[in-house]
Amino acid sequence: MDMTVKLQKAKEMVDKINDLPTIPIVATKVLELLDKPDCELDEVADMILTDQVLAARVIKIVNSPLYRSAHEIKSVKRALVFLGFRHIRELALTCSFIEAFQGKDGAFDVMTFWEHSFGVGIVAKIIAQRARYMDTEKAYLAGIIHDIGEVFLSYYYKKDFLQILEDIKGEPYKLVDAEQKFWGTDHSYIGYAIAQKWNFPQEYGEVIAYHHRPEEAVLDPTLVAIVNLADLFCSVRQLNYGGREWVSFNLAEEPAWEILKQFAPHIAKLDIERFCYELDDRVPEVQDLVKSIFEGMIME
Repeated sequence: MDMTVKLQKAKEMVDKINDLPTIPIVATKVLELLDKPDCELDEVADMILTDQVLAARVIKIVNSPLYRSAHEIKSVKRALVFLGFRHIRELALTCSFIEAFQGKDGAFDVMTFWEHSFGVGIVAKIIAQRARYMDTEKAYLAGIIHDIGEVFLSYYYKKDFLQILEDIKGEPYKLVDAEQKFWGTDHSYIGYAIAQKWNFPQEYGEVIAYHHRPEEAVLDPTLVAIVNLADLFCSVRQLNYGGREWVSFNLAEEPAWEILKQFAPHIAKLDIERFCYELDDRVPEVQDLVKSIFEGMIME
């Protein structure tokens, strides 16, 4: 099926939802502030503090093992100084993504979803570091939001999604292929349609759209390849959605691996077995991070 047709179908499915969340007003204002050439850090901090949930999440994430701050950061202003303007926008988008889909009953366990999402973010950051990609934080945040379409389908097309999950349970059939067969589109196109509605930066939209087809990426194929590989590694270790024990892949046959080797030839020497064991050691860290982010926040 033509890509244009699949994207059109995805847009129709998204447009049918009248109560689709928008990026919280405060986050939108933060993004607007950051677009101003004379933006002041104090101004951004004050704006974030008007949304206590956003402020709490920023502080929790900045104090997580991912950022490895030498001292605990307790204020939003210090968090922003530590992050720098370059990453405030991305963190605001990530926190908005979390909040937008909070408090809904989906087709799969929401904590498992976030463990996978943050897991892909962490692994993407590790791969980016190994490949000497210029912006490891961008890889981390792109990894977190790559499955935005999946959580949308889980919440707003729950009955159909549950049927798909049941049909492929224990079967060697990819979820993305099952979605294509059922809806004529899949979560990557759905996610891209949402990213456009929310005015996500183009590079993130491309990751969402092509994280299963990195060879089609144009803006930043390396970033898309990094997230694709991170997603694959999480799927075969302990950070998947469950019921996918049969999943495996041959790295040498993955288009993303070729893209990454072209960008960073030295990555070909990566000890894959050792790398996988290292990832397994990070699983408890991911689970603790997700628990921390949502601790004390309503997840009904």
